[in-house]
Amino acid sequence: MKILVCISNVPDTTTKITFTNDNTQFNQTGVQFVLNPYDEIALSRAIELTDNGNGTVTVINVGDASTEPTIRKALAIGATDAVRINASPKDAYFVAKQIANYAKDQAYDLILTGRESIDYNGAKVAAMLGELMDIPSVSIIKKLDVDGDKATVEREIEGGKEVLTIPFPFVAGTAEGVAEWKIPNMRGIMSARTKPLTVVEAIEVKKLSDIVKFETPAPRGAVKLVDSSEPEKLIELLHSEAKVF
Repeated sequence: MKILVCISNVPDTTTKITFTNDNTQFNQTGVQFVLNPYDEIALSRAIELTDNGNGTVTVINVGDASTEPTIRKALAIGATDAVRINASPKDAYFVAKQIANYAKDQAYDLILTGRESIDYNGAKVAAMLGELMDIPSVSIIKKLDVDGDKATVEREIEGGKEVLTIPFPFVAGTAEGVAEWKIPNMRGIMSARTKPLTVVEAIEVKKLSDIVKFETPAPRGAVKLVDSSEPEKLIELLHSEAKVF
């Protein structure tokens, strides 16, 4: 089985986020970057599916050289090899187009992504990859099992779950439940230094979107305590200030 896992280099969730250039550009100064947690879930399941010599797992990232520590972590977790497409990601379409262009001739049985990246939370790449490569895609899956030349996946839907059987090849965006995160051991960390990392130059992609402005959430206001003997006051505040009614 030949699996491709798409990984993103994202700011750590504890990072203080700021913007520059009149709030049009993310300020990377002092930011710690990590492997996108949802992509780690995808990678963990891919490694489980290919255990004991049952296949290979390639990780792919669209990014400049600064993302290589994140790629090496993916190799330490257990990926067989890695590909870095040498470009700064501009938007989801740009990323999907780069990955599709590389993957189209590689005969992957399965392409996995995280459900979304934790920086932009767009959840677009898996669907775009399927469309660009003319293969099925499904998001957001909570379970993935393989049986021969097909897989069974589960998705949560309103009021229940959806179970699908899909022939290979296809693309899937993974969420919590598909696998548990794996922690690199010392052997994995040492072997990651020598595993192949191929750098591929990006193709030209027409720009379809622009970031107009970033905005941070409004700061939290002061807490108002309402005595339990005055429920009408609470209801009034929910109407007039919180505006939840």
